[in-house]
Amino acid sequence: MIILDTSAVTAFATGHRKMHRLVSNAAASPFEHLLVPALCLMAAEVADEGAAGRILALPVVEIEPLDAAQATTVGTMIRDGYGSPETCHAIAACLPTPLRPTQQLILTDRQEDYPPGIVTVSINDPRLNG
Repeated sequence: MIILDTSAVTAFATGHRKMHRLVSNAAASPFEHLLVPALCLMAAEVADEGAAGRILALPVVEIEPLDAAQATTVGTMIRDGYGSPETCHAIAACLPTPLRPTQQLILTDRQEDYPPGIVTVSINDPRLNG
């Protein structure tokens, strides 16, 4: 799974070529899914009206809910200075869980927002087809 943060969702919604290619490739793969943390979806919609609807229309996208356990984790991260609510939700979503035992990467246009140890890839990385 690849985590799309707020900047990646917004980039897709505004027509970013590499993001559209990534989504097309994921849709063609039986294994690739894109995960959007709910707070990233919310922040993208605040920044760009209609962004949430455009990303939700894609069958390859799953939303990571902000349930009680995630809310506690995200709240602790915010309090401890790891960033904004949506950044912290992206971090929490990428961490290993019993259902996803390996750390997932975060696709972002704001790599500097993430602490060391969190695997991020720029939406403008030349290795992404586009």
